[in-house]
Amino acid sequence: MKQIEASELILNPDGSIYHLKLRPENIADDIILVGDPGRVEMVSSFFSKVDFKVQNREFVTHTGTYNGKRVSVISTGIGCDNIDIVVNELDALVNIDLEKRIPKDTHHSLNLVRIGTSGALQADIPVDTPVISKITIGFDGLINFYAGRNSVCDLEFENAFVKHTGWNKILPAPYVVHTKGGLFGKLSEGIRTGATIATGGFYGPQGRVLRLPIIDSEINSKIEQFEFKGDKIINYEMESSAIYGLSALLGHDAVTLCAIIANRMRKEYSKDYKIFVKKLVQMVLDRLTA
Repeated sequence: MKQIEASELILNPDGSIYHLKLRPENIADDIILVGDPGRVEMVSSFFSKVDFKVQNREFVTHTGTYNGKRVSVISTGIGCDNIDIVVNELDALVNIDLEKRIPKDTHHSLNLVRIGTSGALQADIPVDTPVISKITIGFDGLINFYAGRNSVCDLEFENAFVKHTGWNKILPAPYVVHTKGGLFGKLSEGIRTGATIATGGFYGPQGRVLRLPIIDSEINSKIEQFEFKGDKIINYEMESSAIYGLSALLGHDAVTLCAIIANRMRKEYSKDYKIFVKKLVQMVLDRLTA
């Protein structure tokens, strides 16, 4: 088997993976992903003990024990570009022999649970409630760079969305990925579900206008009205499409739960979303380790 070159699989002098600064023994199979590095400590404060901590740039990792089971929490920073780093490097830790620089013969699957904050795109979703992403729609274009993209994407959904919105061809082609593993069933009971859009920015790409006009001033109303086979688009965020797409291509199970801290249709914002995010974290930990 061909060895992966040093310029492609980059390791630190201590043998850890380049950006995350992790070795295989530093992570659990169940991994919570959060955007904000400061949120890692909040999540790990629920652990009965923390065995490992490391930080490099915006990537902070704590691994410990909750409900008798080993769990890791890792901050990704903001955006699908960072997710490209995080998911590929986590996969390398478990599916590549880092010393020999060759893929392992046996595939190892991780459970990746993103917990984030988000803005609702349906008027009937109150702030300070959770949603879970059955489907993700990527406005970022990341998965389009990978071979096999069509094998994990819902092409019929993509075509219907492009037609409904009159998608401008100068924008990255949207891609649509479903969650397919057991995590969704384990974590979704009693939670509003639907499709989540992940964008490549917070302002224009999410239909916000400050001083710069956007290319389609009606995009959010088009998104609100869109429905495909009973599924509506329920929220915006900035990471899930890359998590779902890369996990599908690499053979990992992934799901995203978001605390709705704003309703874009009703122009409402949470008065104190941090309290609700903590409740969501504890609920996810309880269900994940049950």
